[in-house]
Amino acid sequence: MSHDQDRRGFLRKSFAIVPAVALTGTAHTQQAPRPVAAAQGPAPAAATYQPTYFNAPEWAFLQAAVARLIPADDTGPGALEAGVPEFIDRQMQGPFGHAATRYAQGPFVDAPPEFGYQGQQTPREIYRAGMAAVDARCKGDFGGKTFAQLDAPAQDRLLKALESGELALDTVPSRQFFSFLLQNTKEGYLSDPIHGGNKDAGAWKMIGFPGARADYADWVGRPGVRYPLPPVTINGPQG
Repeated sequence: MSHDQDRRGFLRKSFAIVPAVALTGTAHTQQAPRPVAAAQGPAPAAATYQPTYFNAPEWAFLQAAVARLIPADDTGPGALEAGVPEFIDRQMQGPFGHAATRYAQGPFVDAPPEFGYQGQQTPREIYRAGMAAVDARCKGDFGGKTFAQLDAPAQDRLLKALESGELALDTVPSRQFFSFLLQNTKEGYLSDPIHGGNKDAGAWKMIGFPGARADYADWVGRPGVRYPLPPVTINGPQG
């Protein structure tokens, strides 16, 4: 995903498959962010947000991972600049992270992917176990370095190995960990900014999505004409 063409294709496909609720509302509603003290570090997502679920090593892992899944380029902001880590952290503290809306009683059996996740661990448990397991493997294979301390090519190789299942983890299914990470990254990138991601509606501006505007009467019957107004979020206009 390091090349512009690959990134554009990835985003087009992501926009096509992410449910509309993730664009204007998100299925895992959270409370509005509260003001917090500025955190130290160069990452845009960490400059104005202090994580409430992820600890410092996990937060570094998350920032590094989403930055490789959707890197910034001249097409638009990356996942890090769009605040995706904040979105995911907030999801961990809500119904999604706790699997509050999913039947989570046994028996737990292997099932085809089309049935969705069928395991016992909650998403927040999968994130925590997956991050710890990957960092432990990295420390053993890369002279004590964590995932966040590796260079971009090494991070890409590890993410691909998680996606394919080639990198087996003892505490969590590697494919499921990667699946949550990728899906939540796409959701955070394209969600309404009220949920922490898509800062300043940057992703919406990039793809020309108008957001939560209530009236399109003036544009009915004008196919092919580019909509000129900036996107509107649940909280109101965004630039």
